[in-house]
Amino acid sequence: MPRIYLSPSTQEYNLYCGGGNEEYYMNLVADAMVPFLQANTIRYTRNTPDMTAASSIQQSMEGHYDFYLSLHTNAAPEGQEGTRQGAEVYYARGSRNGRRAAELIAARLREIYPYPELVRALPTTRLGEVVKTVPPAVLIEFAYHDNPEDAQWIRENIEPMAEAAARGLVEYFGLPWADPIEPHQLGTVSTEQGNLNLRQRPSTTSIVLARLPRGSEVILYGQWEDWYTVNAGGVLGYVHAGYILPGEVLANG
Repeated sequence: MPRIYLSPSTQEYNLYCGGGNEEYYMNLVADAMVPFLQANTIRYTRNTPDMTAASSIQQSMEGHYDFYLSLHTNAAPEGQEGTRQGAEVYYARGSRNGRRAAELIAARLREIYPYPELVRALPTTRLGEVVKTVPPAVLIEFAYHDNPEDAQWIRENIEPMAEAAARGLVEYFGLPWADPIEPHQLGTVSTEQGNLNLRQRPSTTSIVLARLPRGSEVILYGQWEDWYTVNAGGVLGYVHAGYILPGEVLANG
């Protein structure tokens, strides 16, 4: 299953118009992304607020990731404070996969940002979190936090921003969109006999990741058509919904 490095901003000194800061709000977006990632079988490692962009890049190099996603907001240059608006999705110049991911995410942001003509996917040679990473990478500047209208839009759209970024990633990885099951539920394998296949994709011809005995429990993360996305002992995958009995509602964590 896909594995990403998720890097919300650690820049608490970037203050928002009207209060708050970039680190706080981008960690809210990362929090809101988690159910979407889980529902779509995307594993993630996340930085922490005490880290920096450099230490996040270094940590990402210590694992094997399919993608690096950095979450930020923007500010106009000195002397132009509050005069700019828009979302900018950056990728490393020359990175074909980075560009494809940036364009997919930008397309989703255009669906929610009030001025879609101001949402752009842009190449860069200077942003370390896209040019110094090993896997393809994208850095999202969701809006301008020094602009009163943009800052308020960010505050009011944490969930839609998270979903837009997640949808872009799901499309990038070629997965069908599974809606999150919130809160999570326990499910019990209910085959007449034998095991239930946990698969890499929602198809009876997809690779089998594990075979789940009758009566075993899984955590239900999401659903796409007749398939559940589940956590089976730490392995994420798809099982056919017809062989699962939903049960206890869980406190997500």
